[in-house]
Amino acid sequence: MARMSEIQVRVGDDADMEAARSVLQAAYAEYSKSFPEESWTPYLADILDLEGRADVSNLLIAQNHGQVVGCVSYYPPGSKASYPSDSFTAHWPDEWASFRLLAVDPAARGLGVGRRLTELCIERARGAGATAVGLHTTDVMEVARAMYERMGFERAPTYDFHPSDEIAVEAYRLTL
Repeated sequence: MARMSEIQVRVGDDADMEAARSVLQAAYAEYSKSFPEESWTPYLADILDLEGRADVSNLLIAQNHGQVVGCVSYYPPGSKASYPSDSFTAHWPDEWASFRLLAVDPAARGLGVGRRLTELCIERARGAGATAVGLHTTDVMEVARAMYERMGFERAPTYDFHPSDEIAVEAYRLTL
């Protein structure tokens, strides 16, 4: 088993796209049954559309011994994260950074990959002068929510949204 110190995090590039897409596909597969099919299909397309958000976000990569084992889309302060639900745009305050679609390869879970990627987002936000970091998650993503809460993220219900009657997307923020 790898130790957390063996996990390297960095900004991704075009050469990482397919490996990141594979990690996203594997990591989010477990949630497909938690969403109505009419909601899941556009959500999965959005999850895998790394190029579609490349102009407003940075792909951050986690590697273990040279293999991509995690990724996340980081949005610097002032950028807007779009969602597949009726073209919803997360209107975080301009001075906030945010991130979405953090994914860890199921085979690499428990190694600290998600935490390292979240820490990199926080570091980048601080370096950009952000006052907070925002993120959205759902109740089915229990492990992620628990990690965010342990890291000091707090609920920010003002920024919650409902892409459908069956799905509630909850906002969290970490004040920097």
